[in-house]
Amino acid sequence: MALALLFSTSVSAARFNFDTGNAPIRVVIPELVPAIREWVQAGAMDASLVLRIVTLNNNAWFDAIAPYHPTAVGVYSRLGRRPPGESATNRNKNVAILYASYRVLNSVLPQNAEGWRRMMKSVGLDPDNVSRDTTTAIGIGNMAGFGVVAAREHDGMNQLGDEGGRKYNRRPYADYTGYKPVNTAYELVDASRWQPNTGTSGNGIFDVQQFVTPQYARTKAYTFDDPSVFRVPPPVDSDPYNHPTEYKAQVDEVLAVSAALTDRQKAMNELFDDKLLSIGGSGIWMATTRGYTLDEYVQMDFWGHVATFDAGIVTWQEKYRYDAVRPYSAIPFVYGDQPVRAWGGPGRGTVSDLPASEWRSYTTTADHPEYPSGSACFCAAWSQFQRRFNGSDTLGYVFPVPKGASRVEPGFAPRRTILLGPWETWTDFEHDCGMSRMWGGVHFLPSIEAGWELCRPMGDRAYELMQKHLAGNPP
Repeated sequence: MALALLFSTSVSAARFNFDTGNAPIRVVIPELVPAIREWVQAGAMDASLVLRIVTLNNNAWFDAIAPYHPTAVGVYSRLGRRPPGESATNRNKNVAILYASYRVLNSVLPQNAEGWRRMMKSVGLDPDNVSRDTTTAIGIGNMAGFGVVAAREHDGMNQLGDEGGRKYNRRPYADYTGYKPVNTAYELVDASRWQPNTGTSGNGIFDVQQFVTPQYARTKAYTFDDPSVFRVPPPVDSDPYNHPTEYKAQVDEVLAVSAALTDRQKAMNELFDDKLLSIGGSGIWMATTRGYTLDEYVQMDFWGHVATFDAGIVTWQEKYRYDAVRPYSAIPFVYGDQPVRAWGGPGRGTVSDLPASEWRSYTTTADHPEYPSGSACFCAAWSQFQRRFNGSDTLGYVFPVPKGASRVEPGFAPRRTILLGPWETWTDFEHDCGMSRMWGGVHFLPSIEAGWELCRPMGDRAYELMQKHLAGNPP
């Protein structure tokens, strides 16, 4: 029932109770999730974009209800303190949250402007009310949203496509760092470095990958000023010239996993590939199964995403620095056209005569260098924050996957309905999230381990900064 909220539509004004309801879960998320899938990416895989949109939106929630808290202050606004009687119910907080979301979402996803208007009108609010009166919930929400927009439209991610003084034909989120891959999609010049992949929907049109948002490494973080203090050791096993034995060993490890793929591993790979269902879904699970108050949910979901957002900055920094090769390039480099035993493609199962040059990962290989693993990083940061926030490692998350519901092998996998999990602890969740990247054939094991180590501390940093904002004394 909790997860069904990720697929539901916005509630009507008659059904949403402002006094007792949770507007983020019941109103915003049901509109935001399909908008991300439509305008950003259907599978919600590119975390640098998906998690940024979610984090900035959730930032608006936190800043909008800070005035109704006894001591809290927002991140990008200082809107005073409202009398305790105004927070006797959730009404004012829900109104402020919705107006704050409306302002931020129109900034980060202006393509969905009609959807955001529909969201507001669905619960009887006027999207054209631009009051800045901070003695009212509407004014507080608008000002909180405007504050986030002002702080973040030029935070280094090139959201408006105008970095470098570009005036015409702007390209939002385009690279301005000058990154160029050593290898082309057609020639592997250096087998230790990232090679752009090609993709097609089978229509005769092919697309070549580009490193998605390399400028993420230069984006302003919430919990630190200098990302260069966070480092991981070099991926020496991905160097075939100085470490040929280790290079081949990690290639063989990925091939062995590919050949032994189970329905459960396939399903977990697809789940953790989708950042809205895995990270976002686990947050909604916690809120609904633990009975979070509106304030608790906002605190958990925003600051948990701060952990992932900042973790992504240091991960992209290291991806850019090492520019490491992915399995789809390394496997044919080692074996050429020799036959290998591996998963043979959708509906084919394991085959023993697959030319190494035709090997493919189970899920689409992400459009950025391999090391360290982004997914392992995000789940480590998120999980560590949740341990601190809840004072426990306990989770109990379960995710159902109906028979034949696979995106990669629709109608074929899984062969029966399965329940993923239960992930009894955040440690289990973090582990399977990371390992799913090797099961899916998109990462080597050292990359996963590096992601865990690099990003787990980001959960602590986010939790500690949250405490300062709640106490009213942030830096």
